[in-house]
Amino acid sequence: MITLIILLLWNPVFHLRYVGARRVPTLDPSAFSVPYFLLVISGWLIYGVSVLLSYLDWQKLQRDGVVRPFHWAWAFLGAGVYVVGRSVIVHKVAPQRGLAPVWALIGLTALSLILVSVKASMIISTIAKALPM
Repeated sequence: MITLIILLLWNPVFHLRYVGARRVPTLDPSAFSVPYFLLVISGWLIYGVSVLLSYLDWQKLQRDGVVRPFHWAWAFLGAGVYVVGRSVIVHKVAPQRGLAPVWALIGLTALSLILVSVKASMIISTIAKALPM
């Protein structure tokens, strides 16, 4: 959710700059503003924190007596992989429980796809307006 909020705050403005003797039109890199770098940094931080929390969760499940909990290292492929794997294992150990995180992941993924699609179309239309005809 953090990256989606930052994505909504990022409104890049694209300008053409003419470079070289042949005056080649090039996009000005001023679109790489503070919100852009916040997006990049928050993505890496969230990735690291999700791996750490997966490890701590794996240890807790072992202490609680789950014989073969879903291994935390799967989180390196993405937090969603760990969430689905952990939920399946917990659902097998305790039927009628454990699938709520999967539904939350599905909802968040759908929301992300919608917001990113809208933002990408806005950025593409902005770039298209900046290009010479």
